[in-house]
Amino acid sequence: MKKLLYSAVTSLATLTIVGAVGCASATGSQPKPVEPIITGRSTATLWPIKTREHVDLWLHGFALLSNDSSQVPLFRTGHRDELTVLKNKANVLTQLDVNRDRLGSQLASSRLLINAQFVPFYFSSLEEMHATIDRFVQSNGSPGAGRSQTEAAQFAVLSSYFQSGADRTWLALFASSLWDEDAKFYHAYWVQQQRERANVIDSTTAMWQHLMRPRITRFLTNTQQRDGDILLSLPLAGEGRTLSASGGVRTSVAVAFPNRPSEVPQAMYVLAHELVGSVTNAAITDNTSPADQRSGLADRYASAASVRAGLMLLEKFVPELADGYARYYVAATGAVPNATPRVQLATLFPLPNAIRDAIARQIDTVDSGI
Repeated sequence: MKKLLYSAVTSLATLTIVGAVGCASATGSQPKPVEPIITGRSTATLWPIKTREHVDLWLHGFALLSNDSSQVPLFRTGHRDELTVLKNKANVLTQLDVNRDRLGSQLASSRLLINAQFVPFYFSSLEEMHATIDRFVQSNGSPGAGRSQTEAAQFAVLSSYFQSGADRTWLALFASSLWDEDAKFYHAYWVQQQRERANVIDSTTAMWQHLMRPRITRFLTNTQQRDGDILLSLPLAGEGRTLSASGGVRTSVAVAFPNRPSEVPQAMYVLAHELVGSVTNAAITDNTSPADQRSGLADRYASAASVRAGLMLLEKFVPELADGYARYYVAATGAVPNATPRVQLATLFPLPNAIRDAIARQIDTVDSGI
């Protein structure tokens, strides 16, 4: 689970810095994410299903550059190869293709740059993200160069991710390459996918709003996730991206975008995996020593804890999805699901008994409201 505290960007009043939760890198380690200053917004619709081109474009860029060795891949398996084939068929070569090796090499060597995949969640549109990043690059990251309170807050976020001159040089090349990728290829691809998957969005909304959300409303409320946005994201699969708002007012969760209506439960599986973050973090913190946390051992439990906790959540509240969830995450590792996928899942994602039992207790406690 990739997770970071988040509030979406608008022109409303700037919030204070909020605490952050660790997130997994492409190598399975647990670098600490930045603690951003950003702005908040509200909406009249609880937990709507949405899509966002700028989020997908940015994650697509990271998917093309990343060498993914995580047990649960950070991006959809085959995403890079499939889109490369489409570009070759269309005889399209972009600056992202030209600069891939250079950008990928620096990305692989930095524990901090990998967290910059969260950047698009701080912007409301591609146009805003494009303009703000370009001004940030031109000002060499100067925090006083923002043209408004909102832009100053956005500059602060970007400065947290791109702290050194080398990082900002990487950002300048990545961003210019990404804008070229969008203009020559990705925008048309993204629009086509939205058109072809319109019925998937409708089906996902129906399953979420009429099956899963009513069952876990108490859990959401008691974990300070009363409201939020769910983003169906083309580059993602079993490893979603979660950013939780200050005070639990809103949360944004990016999950896999199913290919067809029959695969809509996959989005529910990733949602379950993502929504248990506060539970798994508490269980790991309470059952590891300061030395474990300093050494990175506690971080290494995070991925397995998220997978196992997502299954526990569904077993308790939406049991008809539990076996499908287990099969999905077993398959995500490259294994073939067998006749007892929940047992197989436990074998593939082992946890110390103390952490496993603490997660179960946490879910029961949250449900009871204690």
